[in-house]
Formats: sequence, structure tokens, C-alpha cells
Amino acid sequence: MNVAFYNLGCKVNSYELAAIEFIFKQNGFNVVDFSDYSDIYVINTCSVTNQSDVKSRKYIRSCKRRNPNSIVAVMGCYSQLNSAKCLEIGADIVLGTSNRNKLYDMVIDFIKEKKKKSLITLSKDIKEYEKIKATEFEHTRAFLKIQDGCNNFCSYCIIPYARGRMRSKDPLDVINESIEIVNKGYKEIVLAGIHTGGYGVDINYPFTKLVKRILDEVKGLDRLRISSIEINQIDDELLDLIKTNKVMCHHLHLPVQSCSNRVLKDMNRHYTIEEYIDKINKIRSIIPDISITTDIIIGYPIETDEDFNETIENVKKIEFSFMHIFPFSKRSGTKCEKYEELNGIIMKARYNRLNLLNLELAKKYNDKFKNKVLDFIPEEYVDGYLVGHTNNFIKVKVPGEAKKIGEMLKIEILETNFPLCIGKII
Repeated sequence: MNVAFYNLGCKVNSYELAAIEFIFKQNGFNVVDFSDYSDIYVINTCSVTNQSDVKSRKYIRSCKRRNPNSIVAVMGCYSQLNSAKCLEIGADIVLGTSNRNKLYDMVIDFIKEKKKKSLITLSKDIKEYEKIKATEFEHTRAFLKIQDGCNNFCSYCIIPYARGRMRSKDPLDVINESIEIVNKGYKEIVLAGIHTGGYGVDINYPFTKLVKRILDEVKGLDRLRISSIEINQIDDELLDLIKTNKVMCHHLHLPVQSCSNRVLKDMNRHYTIEEYIDKINKIRSIIPDISITTDIIIGYPIETDEDFNETIENVKKIEFSFMHIFPFSKRSGTKCEKYEELNGIIMKARYNRLNLLNLELAKKYNDKFKNKVLDFIPEEYVDGYLVGHTNNFIKVKVPGEAKKIGEMLKIEILETNFPLCIGKII
């Protein structure tokens, strides 16, 4: 039988779907593209924004149009929060953010019994880290989920209600999975989680201790990257590892969300913008070439023109190498549900202004590396060029052969631009 998979959302979702796909492959199913006619469709849904909800519903509906007799199985954050709606619009099997290790058996049961089923554990009742494993990925970077859930409850965010409290993978499982990933030929591992730096809070095992153990025990790993981490979870030991260990990528994704103290306080973020900037300055004093990327929400309901101007000025001070900019999206069930959303014209104007600054700063960061030699792993082959990322997450294309995809190479940056620089293999 044919099975097709589709992922919406974050790196954690990518990992979880890869784990489920592996189970189907092990049991002899043939994996086809999601746009193809298939006997089974598996969708990992997302609910981080209203648009994510819309996309989740769209892909669920599309399966029955493609094959009215197909089995549609869904899991993830949207289905956790909207299981009845998923069944109503075409899903046959509905899981949420737990019980994913039961999905394969539920599909087999459906083939025999033809009975729809929803298996949702309330997020407040999800207590233990779910043991699923992924060691095969579509891309050259391997994602390794080490943690799930979040205890922060930021005012705008629905994810703690969908994912539950923080839960950590056993450190020995992390090590063993890392070794298996490297043995399959992957050069780079990205540590991923819903609240990655919160790893170990529930098991009294600090995140930095886990990172050090991976570096010490996983032989043959060329790159270790942290997907995202909060600014107040960066400690001196972690900075020392990034500075001194050549396997650690010189890149940190540090979500700021706003650069206005008034907005940060209402968001329930646990720092001031002054504290954030002080930590950035410390990081750069230790690792001068580091790439610091971030997430920023524009148009937060209480954000005034003054607040937005404060964000602009502080972004200029910080000089991020790239910002992921998100217009505010009201989520039912969060503190922000009570707020009126800002006018769409204001939102668009603020987005455009911040994005122009974003492109300017990204180009400025890339310019620092013209004529410099950097480590590079090509991820794809396009029209005679190898395209991939450097250690510090600059996207580069170099002339080369497709057979070098996934190899660690030395390149020189010849031309800088954004989003793509041009280089040559040394």
C-alpha cells in the first residue's frame, strides 16, 4: 500500500513525522509524494498562527478529494486542540501531541474495521516524554528532538496548551540516537525542542551538560547546531563550548519577540530589552563572528507607534543577522484573546518597515565574510551549483558536482548578498 506524509510547522514537527514515516517504511509501505494518489495520508498539523490552522484544515480536506477512499490520519497541535473539527472535515484517525507511537497500529485497525477513531490526551495530563525515534531525513541536516512542551505561557502563544508541560528525552537515548544518525552519514545534527533550552528541567539534567556529552561521546559529528534557545538560558559554559569546540556552530537563534519593554512585559517574556542586549554584547565579545537570528512579532495588540519605533531603534543596536518577522495572530484560549487586533494597514506598514531593515542588516552581516574561508555543507544541487549553509548559517552557492552533497567542504566567499552569497570550493 502507498502512504504519503505532509508536515506543517516547526523542526519538532518535522522530526515527529520522520519518526512515523520510518515505522511505515519498516513495515513495507511504499512512500509516495503527498500530491500523488495514495491509500493513506498522514498529516502533522500546526496551530502556532491562524494561518497554520487554515493550512491544516486545507491539507486534511485535500486528501479525500484526491482519493475518496483513502485513510486520513492527523496528529499535531491543531488536531490536539480541534479533534472534532478534524473528524468533521475528513480525518479518519485523529491524534494530538501524544500517542503518536500508536498511529501505525490505529491505521492497521482502520484497514480492518473501517471505524473512525480519535485518541486525544489532554495536555495537562501529558506527563512523560514520548519515546519515538527518527534517524532518516529528507535533508542533509538531521533534526534531533530532545524535549517537548513549554512552561512559559507567553500571552500570545497557544503552544503550551497544545503541547503541555516540559518533558525531556533520556540523555542516554539522545546519545544513542545521535550516534545512529552519524553512522547513517549525516554531518550535522540540529537539537530541537518546543523549549529547547529548557531541556532537563524535569529530570535535573542541564541542557549544557547534554550538549557537552554529545560533543564528547558522538564520534564523527562535524556540526552541532541549536535550533532555538531563550536568551536567559545561555550560560557561560555553553558559550565556552561554542567558542572552543569546532563542532559547535557559530549560530544562535534567540527569539526576542519585541524590542519594547512595555510590550515584552505584556507578552510575559522574562527579560527586559536591556538585559537581552547586554547578553548579546557578552556573546559577541566571546564569539565575534557569531550569527544571531531571532523571531519578532509585529502588531502585538497593545503595540503603539512609540513601542514599534523603540523596537526599530533597538534592532539597529543589536544588528541581527536575520529576523523572522511574524504579524500578530490572535489565538483563542490565550491572554491575548481579549485584545482587539490592530488595523491591517498598520500591521503591513510596520512589517514592511522592519523587513527593509532586516534585509539591510542581513546583507551587512554577510559582507563581513567576503574573501573569508568558511566550512560549508551543500544541501542541494541547482543548475550547476551546490547550495547550502556555512557553520554560521550563511546561505551560499558554489560551482560543484552533485555527488558532493552532504560533504563538509572548505569554501571562500567571493560575492556577498542576501539571501544568497557566491563562493568557490578551496
